[in-house]
Amino acid sequence: MKEINSDLIERAVSLADEHLFPNALETDRAGEVPSQQLDLLRESELYGIFSPVELGGLDASPKTQWAIIEALSGGCLTTSFVWAQHAGPSKAAAETTGPMRERWGRALATGEARGGVAFAHLNRPGAPMLLAEPDGDNWLLSGSAPFVTGWGHIDVVLTAARYEDLIIWAMIDARESESLSSKRLSLAAVDSATTAELTFTRHYVPEATVTAIETFESWAERYKTGLRANGSNPLGVAARSIRLLGSSPFEEQLVEAREHLDSATSEELPLARAVVGELCVRSAAALVAQVGGSAMTIEQQAQRLAREALFLLVQGQTIQIKKNHLQLLTNK
Repeated sequence: MKEINSDLIERAVSLADEHLFPNALETDRAGEVPSQQLDLLRESELYGIFSPVELGGLDASPKTQWAIIEALSGGCLTTSFVWAQHAGPSKAAAETTGPMRERWGRALATGEARGGVAFAHLNRPGAPMLLAEPDGDNWLLSGSAPFVTGWGHIDVVLTAARYEDLIIWAMIDARESESLSSKRLSLAAVDSATTAELTFTRHYVPEATVTAIETFESWAERYKTGLRANGSNPLGVAARSIRLLGSSPFEEQLVEAREHLDSATSEELPLARAVVGELCVRSAAALVAQVGGSAMTIEQQAQRLAREALFLLVQGQTIQIKKNHLQLLTNK
């Protein structure tokens, strides 16, 4: 098992405290995450934590990745959220034996290129939103992919489309064309992350860009284990709120929630993830109450953190997490 890289974590904590957090309000209001924020992450080599050493990455352990995501999210969730999408295409490029490893593997590992993901729709109930149609050995994609974060800042988007009971994963150039259009969404929180809905109209996807084909069932099982990583976002926002609050019972609750999340099995993760989300909301709300009326001004960190806490109630949410969130939030 790979060890925790304390130096990398300390680098992320320093970057969050010294640069991201002091600029978080400005980033939140900017309408678009400033490129210099992402450049700081690249200069700190943090784009490489998801990639193996042979591609120029840092091959960080899962626990190291979780701690870095938590630190950066507590600095500026908008910046961290755009950066975190990089994990998907980085891992896909590294794990494939096809041409996409050669084209994107090293560029993503070094941060020379930035990646995003388009698979949130897989968690939606009902008919698939984005379909893949065979075209010889190639594919044609039709439908939509909502909630693609970082559009305009990314070079490639790892996209998931359904074909019968299969998921087709492909590395698609993140630019508009006659068959691929984008519509920016206006969000109440993390709006500067430039989230867009992509629409595909028989969009041609060459076989060479496909990194994997798997059954929906196998993906759903694999996705369960990934819930720990996205739990680092609410942990980070909660930790920042708790830090601003000062000494409080939340400090112990944060430690317990993190330990619960770290030790949870795949079956236990939805509840552990919901516990963190509920703690995030409560701690941010407590900060608003402590600050008072001025917490509603855009110059105050409290309102930003409170809005981000609400955003994280739905980010990465599965049906099981939603049920647990509702139960925790409605229990007196």
